[in-house]
Amino acid sequence: MIVTYEKPVTPGPLASLRAHWPEYLMEAAELGAFMLSACTFGTLLFHPSSSVYQALDSDSLRSVLMGVAMGLTLVAIVHSPWGKRSGAHMNPAFTLTFYLLGKVEPWDAFFYVVFQFLGGLAGVGLAEWAIGVPLAHPAVNYVATVPGRGGLVPALAAEFAISLLLALTVLMVSNSPRITQYTSWFAASLVALFIIYEAPVSGMSMNPARTLGSAVFADDWRALWIYFTAPPAAMLLAGAIYRWRWGADRVFCAKFHHTNPHRCIFRCKFSAM
Repeated sequence: MIVTYEKPVTPGPLASLRAHWPEYLMEAAELGAFMLSACTFGTLLFHPSSSVYQALDSDSLRSVLMGVAMGLTLVAIVHSPWGKRSGAHMNPAFTLTFYLLGKVEPWDAFFYVVFQFLGGLAGVGLAEWAIGVPLAHPAVNYVATVPGRGGLVPALAAEFAISLLLALTVLMVSNSPRITQYTSWFAASLVALFIIYEAPVSGMSMNPARTLGSAVFADDWRALWIYFTAPPAAMLLAGAIYRWRWGADRVFCAKFHHTNPHRCIFRCKFSAM
């Protein structure tokens, strides 16, 4: 008896859009919310006229508070109903990594990336409408991510290093049965630490869509190539390292939070964990 196997049919763009448009919009809204939060806290903590800024006489303390605020923002988004459903990538580099690890369909990956960029732009645009002129102050500058005083090379190296560390951490934690439920907290802790200690070097992006959203409104295109190359390259390397060390079959899904009743549109085998 001869057994034949048919190659799974990959949904086309229209079929993917019709079936998964809610997840695409959720990805846009999630990064938009993240950018709105970054712009709000950035203005409160760093604009010279802000009462919060004036009440704090330490740049280090302001950076700590910014890190904590954005870490908690990340956790809130991941654990929101939309974050639980879309997977809360909010980052083209993460989506491409999961795609190359075989967890995301090609057109889902394409639309995720497109809507992530749209969400980043929409979030900063909404912040500009709500906050106004203070957001453009040089001390805030639309929370743009630009190289620090050290220049391009340290910024490039730092973006690569923090992106690699974040992606490896997410892959190891999210695919561990014992601690998968804490994935968002691990990621948020790293984001907070990077904002506190690494932001002076590169602005702490790790996300091309996040950087572009600020750059467009700030009209600040300094070293944009760094943020479009280092994070994706580093996260793809993290995926390759994980595949080499643990195997592709040890990547169970592409969600940050999976213990919930919301549907999963990925090539999911979370139940096998």
